[in-house]
Amino acid sequence: MKNIYIVDSCETNNFEDSKLVEKISKVWSNMSSYSGIKYGVYHNYSNNYKGDYTLSVGIEENINNAEIIEIPNLEYKIFEVDMSKNIENAIFETWKHIWDLEDKKLLKRNYIIDFEKYHIDGKVEIYIGIEK
Repeated sequence: MKNIYIVDSCETNNFEDSKLVEKISKVWSNMSSYSGIKYGVYHNYSNNYKGDYTLSVGIEENINNAEIIEIPNLEYKIFEVDMSKNIENAIFETWKHIWDLEDKKLLKRNYIIDFEKYHIDGKVEIYIGIEK
């Protein structure tokens, strides 16, 4: 189990929230003063990827009075983001691939918690919680 110290969060929906990009940009902009490995944690899912969820951004280092999200030791499928493209497009394309796999019944998500891990060297991975 890993603790992530939350810098900011927002509730949104990928398909029904007209302010989706604005909300996500705002929470990520609050991370600019932090160094080290950064996380985007997806949790509080209402049902599946088409429903509401919470995005929380944070770091591994303790921040005074910060909310903590525990990333449980579950089984995860890890998707490495192709960083040869623009980062925002590359991340979105990876998520579209994940949703496509799910729609085709090739990926069985558990919708407990998913997260993006942004390494110091620029590598980005998306961890998807899966059913055993």
